[in-house]
Amino acid sequence: MGIFGVVSNVARGHVVSAILIAMVAMLFTAVSYGRMARVYPSAGSAYTYVGRELHPTLGYIVGWSMLMDYILNPIICVIWCSAAARNILPQVPYAAWAIAFAVLFTALNLRGVRTSGTVNGLLAIGMSLVVAVFLAYAVRYLAFIARPVGGEWLRPFYDPATFSASRLFRGTSIAVLTYIGFDGISTMSEEVENPERNIMLATVLTCLVIGLLSAVEVYVAQLSWPFRSPFPATIVDTAYVHVAERIGGRLLFHLLNATLLIANLGSGIAAQFGAARLLYGMAQGGSLPRRFFSAVAPRTGIPRNNVLVIGACALIGAFLLTYERGAELLNFGAFIAFMGVNAAALVHYRRRPGRQVPLATTAPLLGLLVSGFIWLNLNHTAQLLGVLWIVLGLLLLFLMRSTRETPPAGSTESAPSD
Repeated sequence: MGIFGVVSNVARGHVVSAILIAMVAMLFTAVSYGRMARVYPSAGSAYTYVGRELHPTLGYIVGWSMLMDYILNPIICVIWCSAAARNILPQVPYAAWAIAFAVLFTALNLRGVRTSGTVNGLLAIGMSLVVAVFLAYAVRYLAFIARPVGGEWLRPFYDPATFSASRLFRGTSIAVLTYIGFDGISTMSEEVENPERNIMLATVLTCLVIGLLSAVEVYVAQLSWPFRSPFPATIVDTAYVHVAERIGGRLLFHLLNATLLIANLGSGIAAQFGAARLLYGMAQGGSLPRRFFSAVAPRTGIPRNNVLVIGACALIGAFLLTYERGAELLNFGAFIAFMGVNAAALVHYRRRPGRQVPLATTAPLLGLLVSGFIWLNLNHTAQLLGVLWIVLGLLLLFLMRSTRETPPAGSTESAPSD
């Protein structure tokens, strides 16, 4: 729901198609993640797989790209939360909201505030109920007010008046944000019963359920608000809640706005802490200056310096980036990881032709090709900034190696389990 307006503007209304095309790429990649989790059962991740199967430096590049994702996630959450808060109090300027949310994320992480599994479960139930309420209102609106007929039911998939293949694929490159996070399942191999089966199953089913549910959500939204011209800049980031207002009035508008605001608050806080922990882990592994990035607060055990650094990045980024550009940059890093994992799975099973798994090389090859194609359709500015980020990481690695010999990320994990 959060990216609906941005993708609709870029893809000229073909949000459903963008979501489903992205799902195909993610399903192939999910298979590769699941298979590599079998090979490295000790809680591996993309940089581990690439570092061990391809080359340690390539593993470092993947890890560095993932760090960009972790930094960008709180930024786009601050941007979205600020836009949603202005829907409630429009007289408060965006700058004030951006500062408030960046400070809130940082303060809660410095205090070590965490939601429990019970609270997360209750939030998930509450959000699911809101989605169900929205869909009920949408069905009522379509049946009694909008009343699409004939080919109008298919326009969210394909509208000949607005279709452009290049715009669709660029929209797809943003729509992938819908699925970001599924790869984290592969880090839970040590905590799951029968990980050889269940990591693969959970990863694939997560992508499938997210894709189908998201397709339904954007399908009814696009039918309710047919694409005739781009959403104006003032509402594009929160376009979905304006669709809700058309469908169900101010009550549904505020209900959905509050729900998505809470969801993005939780995501931003968790993402900031995840980024801080990743910086800490990279420093412990020798890929970042240890004295600064490994420092923890004596009382809370929180990597305080890292939380402050990510908080500063979230604040500055909220003024330098738009939600769209932040999402594209985040997806740049994600696709580097996705292509790396598919390549690692392809190399692993080509080296071991005796391993009996279905489509051992076909699935990762297709995942690599589809992911690469979508990555090439990212905005060129986002690609340039992403490449500059990788160059910065390689320069940092060179400086670290010149002062002391340290292995790059991805080279210190245990040997694969066959």
